[in-house]
Amino acid sequence: MVDGDVKDKNGRRVTAADVARSIGVSRATVGYVLNDTPGARISPETRERVLEAAERLGYQPSTVAQALARGRSRVVLIVLPDWPLEFSLRTQLDEAARVLDEAGYATITYTHHESEHAQPLWKLVEPEVVVGLIPFTPDEVRSIRAAGITRIVPDPDDHLELDAMPVVLAGPQLQVRHLASLGHRKLAFAATPDMRLAGLSAVRQRAVEREAARLGLDLLDARPIDYRDDDLAGVLHEWLAAGVTGVAAFNDEVAGTIVGAAVRAGIPVPEGLAVIGHDNTPLASYFAPRISTVGLDSVGVGRWMADQAVSSAEGRPVKADFPEPTTFLIERESTVGRKKS
Repeated sequence: MVDGDVKDKNGRRVTAADVARSIGVSRATVGYVLNDTPGARISPETRERVLEAAERLGYQPSTVAQALARGRSRVVLIVLPDWPLEFSLRTQLDEAARVLDEAGYATITYTHHESEHAQPLWKLVEPEVVVGLIPFTPDEVRSIRAAGITRIVPDPDDHLELDAMPVVLAGPQLQVRHLASLGHRKLAFAATPDMRLAGLSAVRQRAVEREAARLGLDLLDARPIDYRDDDLAGVLHEWLAAGVTGVAAFNDEVAGTIVGAAVRAGIPVPEGLAVIGHDNTPLASYFAPRISTVGLDSVGVGRWMADQAVSSAEGRPVKADFPEPTTFLIERESTVGRKKS
């Protein structure tokens, strides 16, 4: 039997025990009637009295409690890495929540901090599926499974690594190919100074390094670029002196920092230094010159994530016709205009 969440005239929650007391029967009897328990020997008269009392008192069973009693919470927990909640990520989460809602699932998002003192949320709620934006660590998998949760996305048994996820690598690869197509042979990678993003920044840097090596390009430098650095102009002049002509930035914010510093230092963009960002945020189109960037199909990623969750919850394979998330190039003034050599 599950209790309801409707309150009486005094503001107190109406329970099955209230229904039972009002007509002088046991709570178990009320439970048998309201849950329509098979095999329960309840007379028609008693059944009618219980239903009338429940209606009179305004009792309604909690849908959440009912779902938990059936072993189906229809809740999906999306675990976020400790990253800033920026434009692309918000779009992914909004679309995932919309698709899950249409499938009849509620969405809870939760940021898991490595050093947090609170219990992980998967231990405090009973989701049907736990979804990670990045693969879970072995310790996290053990903790999730210890909480009795068996449906985890991505599947830990697939042993995925962030370094091997195509959706993570495609953007940096596209940045390098774009700069190479414009004739740039000596590149730099501009990392983010945000330590929360250090892991992802390192993955993108390695992807840039590998793609540059594959194309026979030189990656001459890789360092964090911080807008608070008073000597950014000095960094850019170091790059120019070393022969760097193209910069792949971790994201549009870092790219904007470089473009702004170049403009203030009198370095022409893209003629002196071409810069490409990542994530296709509104910020990239606000700059002058506007910043070339790599866009991710964030809506597609959100749908893909939701479909993975629903498929896991319902024990069915992922739809064969579901589109893979794609990346795409947006050419703007921070790179175009330089002729191929």
